[in-house]
Amino acid sequence: MPYDSPIPGYANNAVNTLRLWSAVSANSFNLQFFNDGEYVQAVLDRNQAENISRVLYPNDNFFEGKELRLKQEYFMVAATLQDIIRRFKSSKFGCRDPVRTSFESFPDKVAIQLNDTHPSLAIPELMRILVDIEGIPWDKAWEITVRACAYTNHTVLPEALERWPVSLLSNLLPRHLEIIYEINGHFMNDVAKKWPGDFDRMGRMSLVEERGEKRINMAHLSIVGSHAVNGVAALHSEIIRKDIFKDFYELYPERFQNKTNGITPRRWLLLCNPILSDVIAEVIGETWITKLDELRKLEPLVLNDGFVLEVMKAKQENKMKLAELLKKDYNISVNTSSLFDVQVKRIHEYKRQLMNCLHIITMYNRIKKNPNLPFVARTILIGGKAAPGYHTAKDIIRLICAVGRVVNNDPIIGDRLKVIFLENYRVSLAEKVIPASDLSEQISLAGTEASGTGNMKFMLNGALTIGTLDGANVEMREEMGPENIFIFGMTVDDVAELHKKGYRPMDYYNSNPELKLCLDQIRGGYFSPNDPTTFHGLVDNLLHHDRFCLMADFTAYIKCQEKVSEVYANPMTWSRMCIMNIGASGKFSSDRTIAEYAREIWGVEPNDVKLPPPHELRAVEHAADAATTVPNPY
Repeated sequence: MPYDSPIPGYANNAVNTLRLWSAVSANSFNLQFFNDGEYVQAVLDRNQAENISRVLYPNDNFFEGKELRLKQEYFMVAATLQDIIRRFKSSKFGCRDPVRTSFESFPDKVAIQLNDTHPSLAIPELMRILVDIEGIPWDKAWEITVRACAYTNHTVLPEALERWPVSLLSNLLPRHLEIIYEINGHFMNDVAKKWPGDFDRMGRMSLVEERGEKRINMAHLSIVGSHAVNGVAALHSEIIRKDIFKDFYELYPERFQNKTNGITPRRWLLLCNPILSDVIAEVIGETWITKLDELRKLEPLVLNDGFVLEVMKAKQENKMKLAELLKKDYNISVNTSSLFDVQVKRIHEYKRQLMNCLHIITMYNRIKKNPNLPFVARTILIGGKAAPGYHTAKDIIRLICAVGRVVNNDPIIGDRLKVIFLENYRVSLAEKVIPASDLSEQISLAGTEASGTGNMKFMLNGALTIGTLDGANVEMREEMGPENIFIFGMTVDDVAELHKKGYRPMDYYNSNPELKLCLDQIRGGYFSPNDPTTFHGLVDNLLHHDRFCLMADFTAYIKCQEKVSEVYANPMTWSRMCIMNIGASGKFSSDRTIAEYAREIWGVEPNDVKLPPPHELRAVEHAADAATTVPNPY
C-alpha cells in the first residue's frame, strides 16, 4: 500500500511527492481458523505480510544475508517499479488506462538511481517485467534497463557490499536468479572478448562468486546493469576507480563519475541556526538560501571586527542554549566558555570514536598530573548509534560513558573537562548540537569514509574541523584553504605503505608513554572498577589488530589537538577561521549535487522557475474559462 508525503520546495510553489510502501495482506483475517479456536493462525497471513515493512532490518556497515532483508529489498523494488511502469504507460496524470505500449522512450522518461546496492534487485526485476510480461526481446530489454539505471556507491568497506547467497535467492526469487545468471553469461562473454584467456580477471569480475558458498555480488550487478556509476566525494570516486572496482573501470571507463555529496542549507543553517542566519542576512542579504555560493561574500568580512564579534556572539548564544539542554537532560553543568568539541555520527571502528576517547583520557591524565598548569577547557560531546549486532561499537559507547563518569565526578578536573555521550542522537538533536559546536571531529582513517555530510553541516555553522584527509574533508580543505582546517595523520598512500611494510600496533604502544598509560588504565579497570575485564577486548583488539590504524595516528592526533587549543585561546583568530569555513561552504549545497546528477546522469536540465501561487493559477484558469464561454443568444 502506498503512502504519499508531500515534499514542498523552498519558496517556489512546487511540491514533489515522496511515495513510501507498507506491506498489507490480501487476507487480513481467517474466520474459519478463528471459529476452530486457532486464533494465531487466523491472523497469520496478515502478520507475515506486515512483518516485511514493520521494522527496517538493521544493516549498518556489516552485511548479513538475512531473509527478511532480502524480502524487504525486493518488496520495495517491486512495488516501486510497478508504480513507475504504470505511470509511464499512462499519458495523463492520475489515469490508470495504459496509453503507451512501446518502451522505446522509457529511459528518456524514467531515471532509476540505485542508492547503494540495497535496490540493486531493480535490475533483474525490470528485466523480468520487460521480457516476461511485456514480451520485449532480451537485447532490447537490456539496453532499456542499462539506460534507465544508474548506481551510486556509498562505501569502500568490502564487508558492507551485499553478497546474497545463491541458496537464498533460489528459494525466494528463482526467476530473478535465472535472469542474473543470464546477465552474467552475456557479461562474461564481453570480458572474454576484451581480455581473452584472462580467467583470473573473469573470476574477479563475475557477478557469481564461486569461492566458498556461492553468492551473487550485488555491487557487480549494479555496475554491469547501469549506464553511470559514481562515488560521493572526489577521493572516494578515485578509490573505486583505482582499487575497489578497478577491473570494471578498465572495461567501462566512460561510466564512472564523481558526485560529491551535499546538504540543504535551508534545514542546516536557515532553520536550525536562525541567530547566525540573521547575522549573515544582515550583511549579504538572503540570496544565499538558494544560491549557497553567495556565502563567499563573507570572506572579506574577516577583517571587519564588528562582524567577527557578531559571529562570536551568535555562537555563544547557541552554546548557552545547548548548555541548558544538557543540564536538563543529563544534569551536567558545562562551561559555556569551554571549547565545545563534538563527534556525532554512527558508532563504527573506522570512524575512530575510540581515538577521541583516548584523547579524553590523555587530557584527564595531564590535568591530574599537573593541576595548576594552564589548560584550555573542553566540553566533549559524542553521540551516535551502534547497529544492534555490532558488539565492538557498543563496547566503545560503554567505554565513553565510563570515562565520562570518572572525569565528570573528579573534583580536581572541575569544569575544565566534561564528557557527555548524547543519547538517541537524531536529526532534531543535531539541529541543536551543530549550531553550538566549536570543533567538528572527522577523524576516520584515510580511505575509509566515502564522503560524510556531518562535516559539511558543522562547516556551514561555523565549527572548525579536525580531521584526516578522508572523504569530503579533502574538498573542504581545498575550498577553505589549509590554514582554516586542522588536518593530521596518514594519507591513503601512507596507509597503504604502512600495511605493505607490516603494521605492528605494539610498536606504538611501547614507544608512546601517554598512549601506553591510557590503554593500561582501560585494561586495568580504572574506568570500570566493578568489572575490570569489561574493556579487555577493546584493548586487545587495538594492540594486536587495530584494523583502522588508530595507534599509528594517535601521536599526530594529540599534537593537532594541542594546536586546536592554542588557536582557540585566541578568540578573534578562531572566529575569523570560522567565517572562512562558512564562506567556503557553497560547494557543499545539495542543490549543486542534485543539479549535477540531473545534468550528467539523468539527462535533464534543472531550472529555478518559480510556479505561480495556487490561488493565482486558479484565477487565471477561471479567466480563461470565462473568455472561451460563448454566451447563449436566446
